[in-house]
Amino acid sequence: MPAFIEELEEKIVNLNYKITKEEALKLYDEDLKELCAAANRIRIKCSGRVSSVCSIVNAKSGNCSENCKYCAQSAHWKTQCEKTPFIQPEKAAEYSDKAYRNSVSRISLVASGRGVSGKEFDQGIECFKQMQQKTPDMALCASFGIVPFEKMQKLAECGVTRYHHNLEAGKNFYANICTTHTYDERIETIKNAQKAGLEICCGGIIGMGETRSDRIDMALEIRDLNVQSVPINVLTPIPGTPLQDIAEISKEEVLKTIAIFRFVMPAQVLRCAAGRKKLGNNGIDAFNAGANALISGDFLTVSGSTNEEDIQMLKSLGYTIG
Repeated sequence: MPAFIEELEEKIVNLNYKITKEEALKLYDEDLKELCAAANRIRIKCSGRVSSVCSIVNAKSGNCSENCKYCAQSAHWKTQCEKTPFIQPEKAAEYSDKAYRNSVSRISLVASGRGVSGKEFDQGIECFKQMQQKTPDMALCASFGIVPFEKMQKLAECGVTRYHHNLEAGKNFYANICTTHTYDERIETIKNAQKAGLEICCGGIIGMGETRSDRIDMALEIRDLNVQSVPINVLTPIPGTPLQDIAEISKEEVLKTIAIFRFVMPAQVLRCAAGRKKLGNNGIDAFNAGANALISGDFLTVSGSTNEEDIQMLKSLGYTIG
């Protein structure tokens, strides 16, 4: 094993060491096989062998006021995204029940737009109430965009335990991706959710033209926010968006990034999300590079995998689904 990897692994596992940006960037120069093996050992020692499966429900799609360059749902771009109204509570409860019967650990309602408000927010609250009533053992997550502390409190009161709000990119790169809201507004939203007692699911997208340094900036910021779950998305360029023609990053680059994120965040849940299937074999290599959970099913505007095949894959790797 290379000395640099061995030294970092030893300090992370035994001394609770937090690696620096310079060390994280240096890891990109290491051999892929050695790097992934070390990341997986860190995962086993710091996070164990318990995994979880999260499914997302498209609570409202399209007509989004924000101009995120990767997103098919933005009203700024001409895409084939279907526009749908906010989901009815009975339908949300039906999805929750189906997911629970398929051994899904957590389900999230994800709504397009800057932030859910007014009657739609009230409808979202009713959705969660009916979901909790239908599947009381299912963990509930909300992804309602930029909302204030008072709304976070209401979400917590109706059974939501975790709020999903990605940073999407590092701070220095963020303005290249979105200009209708700021990076700091995303940070504030996360802190509002934490103040209301909610856990946090916060990750981002790789392959949007960012540098390795930008990716590490994002990972370090997420680490410092003390989030519980970190979804890692690989960009799927969508026709009609400004990133439709961007060159896709290599499988090796994706796996190195996942492994380095494990060095940065040894105990967090690293959750493979959109783009996982690009890695081949249902993304199994990502779970040998330090990832330990996934989002299964529909990925909003990009197709995903079925719950059954995902759960079987995790079990084949020695994970217990919790």
